[in-house]
Amino acid sequence: MTQRILILGATSAIAHAYARLKAKEGAAFVLAGRRTDMLEANAADLMARGASSTALVAADLADLSAVEATMAACRAHSATFDEVLLAYGMLGDQARAEADLTQARTLIDVNFTSAALWLLALVKEAALTPLTIVVVGSVAGDRGRKTNFIYGAAKGGLERFVEGMQHAHASGRVRIVLIKPGFVITPMTDGIANQGGPLWATAEAVAGDIVKAARSGRPCVYTPWFWWGIMTTVRNLPRAVFNRLNI
Repeated sequence: MTQRILILGATSAIAHAYARLKAKEGAAFVLAGRRTDMLEANAADLMARGASSTALVAADLADLSAVEATMAACRAHSATFDEVLLAYGMLGDQARAEADLTQARTLIDVNFTSAALWLLALVKEAALTPLTIVVVGSVAGDRGRKTNFIYGAAKGGLERFVEGMQHAHASGRVRIVLIKPGFVITPMTDGIANQGGPLWATAEAVAGDIVKAARSGRPCVYTPWFWWGIMTTVRNLPRAVFNRLNI
């Protein structure tokens, strides 16, 4: 049976790498994102790779007042979905956000508030058929660090939200999977120094882990795998030691 997949943030590098893998299986897609030109290009690429169909919804997914209307636009293309990937986000600039409260609010609304509303909307309209929702979080949410605590706090809040929803739907038909990437080589991280070092992963590698996690239904998956060990260490560092680190 053809798998029906909704991708929120379909123009992101990780989302498109994931969609390419699912296109080989003949999946049908609804692709949602801001840029129509990129959505159209990605849709054509997916069709060439074996997708059974693609439909596009051009919208600002972080618009808090438009989540339900955009959800309805997505549903107009497919009454039900088997899998949803929530993959949009914004890294932003920590120094700028600390100085400009509007920028800080934008970072929080994009990475936490709107994502939380989308999760509520998806679950509220979930049909009787099983639904898997995969949420792209970040290792940045594991512990507040001076270099990115605004983005990290938003991702940390999203993790707590996902945990609560997982608890609420533990015995139901909705499965929610949290993916926690480390450094990933994408356009969003172009401004970070030393890109491509040993701790960096490609979007394709992360996408492969997303596919595996969605199938297994594991509640939380670090990608690449070694980030689990790194962040376990970071979370458990004594505060006196942690405060001396420039991270």
